[in-house]
Amino acid sequence: MEYIVRPEQKVSARNYDVVVCGAGTGGVIAALAAARNGAKTAVVESKGYVGGIATEGGCGLHSFYNLWKAFPGVEKKKVIRGIPEELINRLTKVGGASGHNETVLRYEYDSDTLCVDVEIYKYVALCMLREAGVDVLLNTMVTDALTEGDRVVGVITESHQGCEALLAKAVIDATGYGDFSARAGADFTDPNDYAVANSMGIGGIDIDKYYQFLKDNGALKEYAFGPRDGDGKLIRVDGDWGKLDPEVHKKQLELGMHTVTTTLHDNYFMFIKLNYMMPKSPTDRDALADAEYELRRRQQEALKLLKSVIPGSENAFIARTSPAITIRRARCIACEYDLTNEEILNGTHFEDDVLAYGFHDYAPRFQVKNGSTYGIPFRAILPKKLENLLCIGMMITSEHNAHMSTRNTVSCMAQGQAAGTAAALLATGGYDNFRDLPFADLKSALLRGGVWFEDEPLCVKTN
Repeated sequence: MEYIVRPEQKVSARNYDVVVCGAGTGGVIAALAAARNGAKTAVVESKGYVGGIATEGGCGLHSFYNLWKAFPGVEKKKVIRGIPEELINRLTKVGGASGHNETVLRYEYDSDTLCVDVEIYKYVALCMLREAGVDVLLNTMVTDALTEGDRVVGVITESHQGCEALLAKAVIDATGYGDFSARAGADFTDPNDYAVANSMGIGGIDIDKYYQFLKDNGALKEYAFGPRDGDGKLIRVDGDWGKLDPEVHKKQLELGMHTVTTTLHDNYFMFIKLNYMMPKSPTDRDALADAEYELRRRQQEALKLLKSVIPGSENAFIARTSPAITIRRARCIACEYDLTNEEILNGTHFEDDVLAYGFHDYAPRFQVKNGSTYGIPFRAILPKKLENLLCIGMMITSEHNAHMSTRNTVSCMAQGQAAGTAAALLATGGYDNFRDLPFADLKSALLRGGVWFEDEPLCVKTN
């Protein structure tokens, strides 16, 4: 490989209290929390919209509640509140979300169904950022980190107008890939232990016919009712395709196609997700390009399969795809605390909890004990060695099984509120680094922001 040496470059610079790298599921909430707590805030996003995987890669924003239906007699608790719930309420009010609806069948996996309209989500989230006074830098890449020793002092960006430096008292890495933390010198691993995905929205296909087809073939696995161009209609359906024709099931597995879908509109599947296990990490540019092609090839094959299987879908077509691959993990950043799956399943809480959460994506194999919650401590989003940097979302939690809980969208949103609040307190309160920030002050600010904490944890860890 050849190398060149780039000359020094003089670039323009702007000053902020807080800069958030990535305006995805967690980054949007982080920027809102920072701005609302008095920090001059910018959020940098490589795409032309905000929302991230909430608008691209999943099939709904479930898990605002504990898993109450799987444990008879357990109290139903809304455990994620604050800014994430405010966003959902605003979406629901304008028809961009279904609100909270109880899952029918397979509720041992999840008790709550919440579907979103991805385009309305992008708009409402952007409105909230602008209302809060956040500088939203879209179509802008984070290309490097500015550091002074172990202290992170800013972000280098690149856009159509050129290179720019954003100087900051605190930075939050919400890139998903951990790009910024890696460039700042954080320790990390690159486990490549998940499939990547792309999802598509399909027009001209009827969820009621899908439900009836699965039911008639004894393959109905779960469903939920909610508002869909009106009230009281199916908004989520999943089936066990193993109970259908063996050749159809084989093809579905080969394509990595999820059989669950959600919708808020008649004759439209909001999500059909295709998965692909990459031979290399998604941080490998060339391997990622190959995976982009492979997933789009699979989408075309999946459409043919759906049209051949589901009655009345002969004229179905792909109406939407994610603009790029969505990941479940790339780099895992080494933080001051690393949650284990055992702690999650036992409902462990910590003295520095910044949120309580109760969902596990491997349910019913793994469930938080007795429909309870566990806590994510502030130390779990604080990278080792570096000062003035927090990282959130799928970049934390090294153990795969534990990560299957903490990486979920609603958890990422809650982590965003914690990180944004902490960053604002650091920037405006005169603290030298996050390790000097009194946790009592952070918790008080989170409570003022509507965050809910478990009142009676099953156990508390102090170290």
